Amino acid sequence: MIPMKKIVRYALFAVVAAAAGTNAAQAALPIEHWTLASGAKIYLVSTQALPIVDVQIDFDAGSRRDPAAQAGLASASATMVEKGVRAGKNGEPALDENALGEAWADLGAEFNASAGTDRASYSLRTLSDPALLAKVVALASREIGEPAFPDDIWRRERERINASLKEANTKPATIAGRAFAQGVYGIHPYGQQVTEATLARIDTAAMRQRYQQLIVPCRAKLSIVGAVTRAEAEAMATALLSRLPGPEACTPLPAIAPVTALTAPKDDRIPFASAQAHVLIGQPGYPRKDSDHFALTLGNYVLGGGGFVSRLTNEVREKRGLAYSVYSGFSPGLDAGAFRVGFQTRPDQAEDAVKVSRDVVAKFVAEGPTAEELKAAKDNLIGGFPLLLDSNRKLIGNVANIAWYDLPLDYLDTWTARMNAVTAAEVRAAFARKLQPERMVTVVVGGKQ
Repeated sequence: MIPMKKIVRYALFAVVAAAAGTNAAQAALPIEHWTLASGAKIYLVSTQALPIVDVQIDFDAGSRRDPAAQAGLASASATMVEKGVRAGKNGEPALDENALGEAWADLGAEFNASAGTDRASYSLRTLSDPALLAKVVALASREIGEPAFPDDIWRRERERINASLKEANTKPATIAGRAFAQGVYGIHPYGQQVTEATLARIDTAAMRQRYQQLIVPCRAKLSIVGAVTRAEAEAMATALLSRLPGPEACTPLPAIAPVTALTAPKDDRIPFASAQAHVLIGQPGYPRKDSDHFALTLGNYVLGGGGFVSRLTNEVREKRGLAYSVYSGFSPGLDAGAFRVGFQTRPDQAEDAVKVSRDVVAKFVAEGPTAEELKAAKDNLIGGFPLLLDSNRKLIGNVANIAWYDLPLDYLDTWTARMNAVTAAEVRAAFARKLQPERMVTVVVGGKQ
């Protein structure tokens, strides 16, 4: 058997070599899509180039679904999924966290559970040898469908998380991030943050209840990339979800109110004794499915996403030496994830740096990029596109995003053409629609008081 790490290296070399040798490598492999009888949606890229299979399973069970009083429940539940499984419905013995870890090590496969703002995800990576694959899928199905949520382990994990929270809350970056989220989102679930108080209210009963409500087959989106056929992928998907309780009727989840636009600027100056002031400036941005996505991606590269060639870097760092680095970026999700500008600066320079950054953003929103800036952004982003697809791991991430956001199945095939078609006028119009510099949140932790 070829070691997994060596196969991954071979995959990277093979795809990068192909991308360097021909423009055809920029064309993505076709995505097959269908729905199981359970309601689970499958997205498959079948490629026999290497004996690897990557799977990602996503549910609408991210932190935006957490009760406000139990913020952090999604993340805590994901952590506990990997801490053991109860006795299986087919008579398998229970496995504690040590036995589970040993079982995965023996199989030479990887399994992870995680939770973000919008979704809870399970990822699986294994070799595609049929005998091995069957064992891997069987173990993964137990971890997905039969987590034990042991009370004693949760008490230990809660103490560990609590200690990490206390330490993080002593750092200016954490303080700035919390204040920024509060300023941008207010009481919207996107702004909910785990605290010592919310953590104390989370117990394993809440995890089990949440699991029954949200982690059900009819709401699953499975993305599969690798050396499996459609029939094999369908069998895998069915088996992976087979131990989850399936409701007789998959009723829609409660709607979440949309992120609201800011109506006035907010300035939050937080005293903190530190060598550097931490600054965040921003507002709600846009949902990922927004038709302005390509124009906003290109424009942000010019504004502050392009590193040393961006306007913010030129004005804040190069011309004035107010910060070592400065960036801007959008974080689109199912709803309007934040746009932000971020940097650190000397406390006595904070106000100057804030003013310059605001001025740069306002000018860009008003005028958009020059023709030269837009061409440079296109050359960089389009030239780097093959590197978004140069391994199974990157490809599964792209396919999972297509699945999660209901993007067109040919999204990767048309990406270059759509990016190349964006005009400077379209960038300017998109930024004018999405950003209101006069109403942004500004958070400064440290700085001259």
